[in-house]
Amino acid sequence: MSGRTPAPHHHAASPPLRHVLTHLLTPLLMCLGMGLAYMGAFVHPEPHHLPVAVVGEGPAATAFAQKVEDGAGDALDVRTLAHRADAVNELKGRRIAGAYVPSDTAPELIVATAASDTSATVAEKIFTPVAARQHLPLKVTDVVGTVRDDPTGQGLFFLLVAVSIGSYASVAVLGGAGAALRMRGRALLVVGVSGVVGAIGALLAGPVFHLAHHGLAGVWGLSWLYSAGILFVGVGLHTFLKRWTTLAMMVLFVMLNFTSSGGLFRPELQNGFFGSLHAFWNGAGYIDGLRGILYFGNDALARQLVTLAAWLLLGLALTAAAGLTERRRAAEQLPAAVEEEMEEAVAV
Repeated sequence: MSGRTPAPHHHAASPPLRHVLTHLLTPLLMCLGMGLAYMGAFVHPEPHHLPVAVVGEGPAATAFAQKVEDGAGDALDVRTLAHRADAVNELKGRRIAGAYVPSDTAPELIVATAASDTSATVAEKIFTPVAARQHLPLKVTDVVGTVRDDPTGQGLFFLLVAVSIGSYASVAVLGGAGAALRMRGRALLVVGVSGVVGAIGALLAGPVFHLAHHGLAGVWGLSWLYSAGILFVGVGLHTFLKRWTTLAMMVLFVMLNFTSSGGLFRPELQNGFFGSLHAFWNGAGYIDGLRGILYFGNDALARQLVTLAAWLLLGLALTAAAGLTERRRAAEQLPAAVEEEMEEAVAV
């Protein structure tokens, strides 16, 4: 009989393995979150109270509009407008997705694809059968079209992606390598980095891909404001979340941000959750602000600037709170460090 004691079985994960598994949790949660966000927002677009108009006056126009709305159910919100010029103004104000002008000979649908190509397409699909019941072709008039280099208008969404990635990826550098700097130094770097990110965005939008044929200064300024908001939020959060900051930034500025921006589908084509985020999320403010600068004569730009400024103020508040927290932690650690140095001096 051997006197050797068998080695114990370690059922629990060893410390190195536990460390790896803990860090793997972040990419796995990103995988799950990205799938839920992108597929939940984009896989099954359908209209929910899509605002459209019927042009005409009197009981006949009202009855026709009511018939269209009754047939569509919750998909459409149909209003009547007295004149075609009123419909054009509503489209240029981005308050409706399309306006149908009934006619016994040449029915017309007026759209503004620069506001949303997908919403204009949905409006066309809705009203084409209406004209077909009269055995007439539907004339589609685009009163605010996109530039030739961006026929779907979705290039601005991909600009959003580029500027966002440049911003939240910089947070890891400023929070990690920049941790040795005082918060004031990191804040100054945020201002500089966001300015550079904004310049890259303007470069991509203008000379490189020609999404913007004018208003490049506005594109740069809006991109700078948007980027600075993300960076200040990230730098502030890093003090509190540490390695979980990357996941938090992905949730805030990718999963919830890209999906609610309206760059691919307007909120009326999404479910209620992502549609409601569009009202105040920063990506929506950025996309709608860019559309205002490039296509709609700065219409509603003030509202989008307020949205982006609110996110910037949130970031500044988080950064200020982080700076106070770091100073407090440093003050708490100072007595212990002094005591340790005194003990070493006595020992010598």
